[in-house]
Amino acid sequence: MHIRSVLAVAFLLTSAFVSGQSKKDDGYRYTVDLTRVVDDRVYVELTPPSVSSNEITFYLPKIVPGTYAIADYGRYVKDLTAVDKKGKNLPVEKVDENTWKIKDAKKLAKISYWVDDSFDTKVEGPEIFWPAGTNIEANKNFILNTSGFFGYIDGKKEEPFQFNVVRTKDMYGSTGLIPVQTGKSPGSLKLEKTSNDNNKVVDVYKAVDYDQLIDSPLMYSKPDTAVIKVANTEVLIGSYSPTGKVTAKEIAASIREVLMAQNEYLGGKLPVDKYAFIFYFTDQPVMSYGALEHSYSSLYYMPEMTIDQMNQQLRDFAAHEFFHIVTPLTVHSEEIDNFDFNDPKMSQHLWMYEGVTEYFAGNVQVKYGLISPEEYLEVLQEKMLTSDQFKNDVPFTDISKFTLDKYHDQYYNVYQKGALIGLCLDIKLRQLSGGKYGLRNLMMDLSKKFGKSKAFKDDELFQEITRMTYPEIGDFFNRYVKGTEMLPLAEVLNNVGVLYKEEEKFMDYTLGIGNSDIGVTQIDNKPRLQIASAANLNAMGKAIGFEAGDVLVKINGETIPDLGPDLSAFIQKQVMSLPTSKTLSYTVLRKDSTGQMKETELSAPVTQVELSRRHMLAFNPEATAEQLALRDSWLKP
Repeated sequence: MHIRSVLAVAFLLTSAFVSGQSKKDDGYRYTVDLTRVVDDRVYVELTPPSVSSNEITFYLPKIVPGTYAIADYGRYVKDLTAVDKKGKNLPVEKVDENTWKIKDAKKLAKISYWVDDSFDTKVEGPEIFWPAGTNIEANKNFILNTSGFFGYIDGKKEEPFQFNVVRTKDMYGSTGLIPVQTGKSPGSLKLEKTSNDNNKVVDVYKAVDYDQLIDSPLMYSKPDTAVIKVANTEVLIGSYSPTGKVTAKEIAASIREVLMAQNEYLGGKLPVDKYAFIFYFTDQPVMSYGALEHSYSSLYYMPEMTIDQMNQQLRDFAAHEFFHIVTPLTVHSEEIDNFDFNDPKMSQHLWMYEGVTEYFAGNVQVKYGLISPEEYLEVLQEKMLTSDQFKNDVPFTDISKFTLDKYHDQYYNVYQKGALIGLCLDIKLRQLSGGKYGLRNLMMDLSKKFGKSKAFKDDELFQEITRMTYPEIGDFFNRYVKGTEMLPLAEVLNNVGVLYKEEEKFMDYTLGIGNSDIGVTQIDNKPRLQIASAANLNAMGKAIGFEAGDVLVKINGETIPDLGPDLSAFIQKQVMSLPTSKTLSYTVLRKDSTGQMKETELSAPVTQVELSRRHMLAFNPEATAEQLALRDSWLKP
């Protein structure tokens, strides 16, 4: 879910910088000291660029690209001070969560502050998406999403940044940045004296501007890394697994095939020289997890599991995030290129940034034999089913443009309907070109036309694509992306010999609950399944007597496992037992008249009930030669 296009530039450090001295106008010079952790905070110090005004505004980001949600990173900054060359304090006023005014700024020599982490600090405010968060575990792990540690001065976001990371010798930094220096002596850096001074070293990095800085997360922990060479790109895998359930080498072995397939999919040459997969695994129960893309890396926050338990999920995640090297790295709008971290203007093209990326992540796997064509139809069906839970009467361009406010609860649909938009565009392009030109070709042509350093105008993309392809594609955008018509799934899929049925009724056994009925809540600091709504329960669920808010504890007397890999196996076991069972029982936690959660027993006789299947997909055994040829261009290399 990234965003800003930047050129990876590594400048040579001058000897003056290495020794801690600098010229007057060499941009920002930061130091973050990971060896100095006090009350779960780390110390950050900035020598700022020169300023010519008497008052300046210093910011930390309100939001960062790719998350599409307010973060307010400034909440985690404590005790910010500004001093002149003599160490005298300058007047500082905190304006809001992310903004400080500094007066007498012409005298400014240094800004310093302490930073809390977002992973476990109880600071009020909006929840930060885990892969965009920060972690401070002294001597164990540091997640440096740079947006949580480094700020900028208003009007000086385009100046260069250089930053030192002070670490102990046994730590390693996984990042997509190419360091200027690693493991150097602290030299003349004026660091706080500690008992382990002899164990301190410094890594030095540079970024061409604030956009590249925020686009470049780092993770410091004990080394656990692997490297895969994919065409012209060196791919680093850095992993932190607190109990050692999974290693970087296992991850590399798992995702190697999909990366090699992506290289072929993109024509055998990739637009980056180095890329980093940064994995943080938690051994704590989690309510949610995921990944966040950047131009030259992606950061993953996941529950700690064995490689066998998460093999396909790793491939799916890696495929999606790695494809962001196409969009928005080389294809993006001006809103993305000139991203405002504190007053953002959102693009209307999430259908492309996230939707097309998600479509490619599945299509590459079927094209190169990592999943079967039948499994791929199941992937598409799941996206159709999930998309049904979101609004379908609002233009998808509006969902995107207003995703920060009135449509924030619709964001997840970009991975569902957005991918289905990609599916329809791919097949339509192939149908119009006789199988010679698809969505992959279009994205490559857009990359050539625009590229990393040239943004398109947000309101002109549809017209541009129409000029490059066919009038029918412009009509598709107007009706189904800018408009509110339902995607023409049956018509499009028929072109490739796939039978589509929107809905059919059938009789079967059921546990009484569908995916749309279930939510997750926290009980005793553990995520637990909960009945989110009883309005649409099937007949079995109504017979059992579920109520909204019920927390599920047991099924047929067996305790429901924690959310994780064991849960799906448990649910499958219960479903398989239904045909030979007389009664289905649940133990739930339900609020009594005093508001206390009490265990309640629910049960009902097991019977078949009428259920509904939606979005049924199957390959047509009577497909014509023309349909089969188009299917081959869609599903084969």
